[in-house]
Amino acid sequence: MDSMYWLVILAIFLLIEIITLGLTTIWFAGGSLVSFFLSLLVDNMILEITVCLVVSFLLLFFTRPVAKKYFNKQRVKTNIDLLIGKEVKVIETIDNLNGKGWVLLNGQEWMARAVNDDTIIPEGERVIVRKVSGVKLIVDIKEEI
Repeated sequence: MDSMYWLVILAIFLLIEIITLGLTTIWFAGGSLVSFFLSLLVDNMILEITVCLVVSFLLLFFTRPVAKKYFNKQRVKTNIDLLIGKEVKVIETIDNLNGKGWVLLNGQEWMARAVNDDTIIPEGERVIVRKVSGVKLIVDIKEEI
């Protein structure tokens, strides 16, 4: 009878995955499938639940990053993502400890903070945008080649 429960759980996970298409429950469907086959061999519900959880989390941990990489090829970067890597000019000294710093990017002034808190970047310096955090650009000193 345990086998039927695992089939129902598997069907529920697959149905949720079909509806959402978000790679959210497919990993648990895999764990349910393994537990279904295990339930045909043994009659130990605790072992079946444990195997289901272990297999599900192993699948989630090891295969989800790879699957997301291949399923999100069509993802379009937002304008914010396009700012990363841009060279900008410091128009007010960047000092994280005092909460100061502004840069000029594409004619717009942005609040800026240094990647390292102990770094002070003087006005007029050229820096590289490393990431965007809220409305602040996190910048690093441009390394000369």
